[in-house]
Formats: sequence, structure tokens, C-alpha cells
Amino acid sequence: MVEPDLFDRPAGVAVTSETLDQEAVAAALAVLDHHMAALNARDQVALAATLHFPHYRLAGGHMRVWNEPDTYFADFLARAGDGWHHSAWGVRTPVAAAAGKVHLDVTFTRYRIDGTELGRFRSLWIVARIAGRWAAQVRSSFAA
Repeated sequence: MVEPDLFDRPAGVAVTSETLDQEAVAAALAVLDHHMAALNARDQVALAATLHFPHYRLAGGHMRVWNEPDTYFADFLARAGDGWHHSAWGVRTPVAAAAGKVHLDVTFTRYRIDGTELGRFRSLWIVARIAGRWAAQVRSSFAA
């Protein structure tokens, strides 16, 4: 059996940093910036604005779907635990980017109020432009 060429991608999907759609990458990174700022500010309205709904998150072998933003922040707080105070991005590497969608390999750290780490996690974020608005649509995370 012949193995498929891993770099045989559909037209419009970037596979190298030289061919990434830089405008799309900039838009996706801005979404991540706004997401983290809203999360740390505990601003539920601003946080919801960084997500498309339905919003999908795969973690621990389970797909969670939020059809509306009403419980998203409360669900995050339950996952993050009582000691969570704030989070920060580590690495944010675009791995594929086209005009309407960006895949990012990211790490983030959750912190306690005293600045000690609760945990450091790796995730894949898919940020998409839908109806002219950039927001996160899908995440796959190793975080709780």
C-alpha cells in the first residue's frame, strides 16, 4: 500500500511559514490576545465575542459543545479549579493558514494569585472567519 504524501494538501492551505496567509495569522493571533485579556478580566461578554457558537472543545476524550455563550465562563471556572487566578499564552505557532481559517499550536499556563503555576497545557486552536468575523471555532486541548 502506498502511503499518502503528508504534504499533499488542498489548494489554499498553507504548509510552510513562507506560504501562511499573514493577514489571517494576524487576525487569529488578535483573537487569542482578546480571548486571554477577556478571560483574565472575567469579562464574559468580551470572552464570548472571541468564540463562534456553536463552539467545540475536545479534551479528555470528550467533545463538549456550547451552542450559546451562557454557560461558557462558568464551565471554564469549574475546569480551571478554585486556585485559578489568571492565564497566559506561551507558544502560539500557526501551522496552517488560509484566507478564512488558521490552525494554531499553542501552549498556555494557568496561574494562582501568587504567580505559581497550576498547570501548563498544549492545545490546537482553529480560528475561523465566519460571516466576516474572526473567532475561535474549535479547540483540542490537553487541559482539564
